[in-house]
Amino acid sequence: MKFNFFSTSSILKKFLIFNLIVFLVLGIFTFLYLNAIKPNLINNRSDHHTIIINNTSDHIKRLNVEFTKESATKFLLSTRFLFQNLDRVQLYDLNPNLLADTDTLDLVQDVFIKSQNVQETSIDRLEENTNISESLKEVQTMTFNTESYVKEYSKRKDISNKLIISETINNNFYVMTVNSVNVDGENKGYIIVSEIANDILVAVDERKNFILRTVFSIALVIFIFSVFLNKYILKPIRSLVLYTKAIKEKDVKIGKHEKYLLRKDEVGQLSRSLNEMTEDLYKRINVAETFSSDLAHEIRNPLTSLRSASEVLDNTNDNEKRKKLIKVISHDVERIERLITDYSQMLKDEASLSRAKMEKIDLANVVDSVVEDFNSNLFNLNKNIKINVNNSNLNGSKLNVLGVESKLEQIVANLLDNAVSFSPTNSQISVVCNIKKRDAQLIIEDEGPGFNEKNIDKVFNRFYSNRPEKFGEHSGLGLNIVKNIIELHGGSIIVSNQIGNKKGARIEVLLPIYK
Repeated sequence: MKFNFFSTSSILKKFLIFNLIVFLVLGIFTFLYLNAIKPNLINNRSDHHTIIINNTSDHIKRLNVEFTKESATKFLLSTRFLFQNLDRVQLYDLNPNLLADTDTLDLVQDVFIKSQNVQETSIDRLEENTNISESLKEVQTMTFNTESYVKEYSKRKDISNKLIISETINNNFYVMTVNSVNVDGENKGYIIVSEIANDILVAVDERKNFILRTVFSIALVIFIFSVFLNKYILKPIRSLVLYTKAIKEKDVKIGKHEKYLLRKDEVGQLSRSLNEMTEDLYKRINVAETFSSDLAHEIRNPLTSLRSASEVLDNTNDNEKRKKLIKVISHDVERIERLITDYSQMLKDEASLSRAKMEKIDLANVVDSVVEDFNSNLFNLNKNIKINVNNSNLNGSKLNVLGVESKLEQIVANLLDNAVSFSPTNSQISVVCNIKKRDAQLIIEDEGPGFNEKNIDKVFNRFYSNRPEKFGEHSGLGLNIVKNIIELHGGSIIVSNQIGNKKGARIEVLLPIYK
């Protein structure tokens, strides 16, 4: 069995591991980038030096400069404009010996200025030149020595490629480029260009600081998001998972997670939905258990009657008594059949209603259709009972509700069937459709005996015991089924006796109007 970490770990672990991997990859690329910044900037600076070196070589060729101290110094003095942005330029011969250095030009430039009026050099002039030489030596000792770099370059077998040096000297970062001075294919000497490049270090530090600040900011944002994710999303989800496991394992220590139920976000909606589903599940389980017990009890009564009647029938020869016993047996069989049929239909109705898609339906049209069918059947059965519909209060407007048409028809049919069963011959049943505040109102009134119970709501109980005389035609589930369907449509049902001199039952159904 293979173990997959990502299939078993929590979302937070996956999130942190994923970000850690991303950070490692970014860290590697950042490290490579930072290491490449400085060399690239140094190479760019050296490329600029190469351009100057090539221009210098062209001037040496054009001016036919000899690689002697005097000629090299004069050349640097005359071409100082080439090196305005540089800190130091030096010329070496092939030995290599230093011929000229821009760091000493300001001290020695007077040596090469000849006066046309002076034919001889005085003792004072000689002393001045001596002082200049001493100052030149002092400046050379104060600046860094580049002779070692030139010697290193001269020892190369291939001196066509330049030598790039980067070094910190006297608290300054220098970029130096050493190259050969080639005139007509012949190497005349070496030139070294030096430039203070502290700006390169500043640029590198700025990039490093920017990247470090960015990484720190991203890490802080991820940390804050991880804390938020864990506290406000993952922790509630874990609690809900434990809640579902407790339900599955029938743990009596199940809480309702009130702190999550009060939240207005998706977690709160999920908590409320899960809590409602759990309560509905337990309600259905309790209803199923109660109903199964009640059904078994209701079936047991006719079964007991059947057994007694069959035993008496087997031991009697009286034809009149046998006819009565057979009638009792038929009545009990019909009762059991009705119980099983209605119970099965009730289960089918609940299942189909949970899967059905509710639509916008005109309740008045449903009532007219069902009443028309009932009147036709009553006429065919020669029952002198008339059902009258009154929709005058609607003034032609539609009585729209959101529901399943077949179930709404079942509500009206069951209520009319119940009214017909209690209505005497030559009576009428009144059906009224109306609008009551924000609800569609359906009222059914008959001229039967009405309800004689003190607590009328008992009529909605399953297998209600206060039965009519012809109870074999009923299972005692009709009004209970109607109430369940109405409640699943978001409505309510109220039963009462008619007031005043009128006699009979009054049933009022309220369903939310759908606009």
